[in-house]
Amino acid sequence: MEEVYPLKQIIDDHGNLVDKSSKSLITRELVQKAYYHMYRIRTFDKKAKSLQRQGRIGTYPPFEGQEAAQVGSALALEENDWLFPTYRDHGAMLTFGADMTRTFLYWNGRLEGCQPPEGKHIFPAAVPIATQILHAVGASWAEKRKGTKNIAIAYFGDGATSEGDFHEGLNFASVFQTPTILFNQNNGYAISVPFERQMNSKTVAQKGIAYEIPSIRVDGNDFFAVYFAMQEATRRARTGGGPTLIEAVTWRTGAHTTADDPTKYRPDGIGKDIVDPLLRLERMMKNEGYWDEEFIQSTRERIEEEIDDAVKAMESYPKAKPEDMFDHVFAELPEQLVKQKESYLQLLRGE
Repeated sequence: MEEVYPLKQIIDDHGNLVDKSSKSLITRELVQKAYYHMYRIRTFDKKAKSLQRQGRIGTYPPFEGQEAAQVGSALALEENDWLFPTYRDHGAMLTFGADMTRTFLYWNGRLEGCQPPEGKHIFPAAVPIATQILHAVGASWAEKRKGTKNIAIAYFGDGATSEGDFHEGLNFASVFQTPTILFNQNNGYAISVPFERQMNSKTVAQKGIAYEIPSIRVDGNDFFAVYFAMQEATRRARTGGGPTLIEAVTWRTGAHTTADDPTKYRPDGIGKDIVDPLLRLERMMKNEGYWDEEFIQSTRERIEEEIDDAVKAMESYPKAKPEDMFDHVFAELPEQLVKQKESYLQLLRGE
């Protein structure tokens, strides 16, 4: 199946343009936009890991290594589209317009972190595996029934393809030809389980065959390969062509979360030969004459200032109230949870 679904690539590890047909599609504006967003979410990710290690936010799932996949996919969306992320896709959320302070607040346990900016269709990060696929298919079906051109994207990892929700979502999307992008980030591991133990299939892309869904497999560390594949998929979705399954082959550089130790399950040296997607973009910028030192420095300074301001704003909020966990799931709290909440509040009062 790797022959049927070859890895699409625009630039190689050294930043060389290997798909010459794409040269006319690459503009200075697109290159600089890619760099801005990839550097921005990389810097956010590093800051979040540092904050967690200092005890200033809770357990955090790093996405370092997946910047090209997240930025390349999110930049291809339009203002009124829907984005359904996993717990590792806050890079895509930020690129699509999520507020940075609220994103930090999410990882600090505050309800405000689940609220998107006014008018943005960004769902809270889905921690249960694959549930967001059904949500995305449903939202895109609603848009189709309303007669709009809006689409939905569902992000998920390779482990999600083992869930029933994945297959139910693909089947529904296929039957009703919903305008859905099913965006898989195959980052090598489903927590501690390597790809080859997660499935016997050689690719995720081939799973679209059973549902008659067009599928493509791209180099997920190549911003341009992801972006142009997404553009094609979104055009198809907006013009009645139905869903697309995209497998972006990437790499999770660090741990599954800050509570995880990947040395327990990853062999020594694995992944060391994978070129960082931001470095690959920087090499391309230098090779193709897009490198602008003034732009680079001003971009970095602006982003670092934005992140410092967002952290200060996040820490200006009162600490999250643990009792909030009881109040925002059910319209009417079941009796069992009413008793649990009362017991908890009594404990707080020292009764």
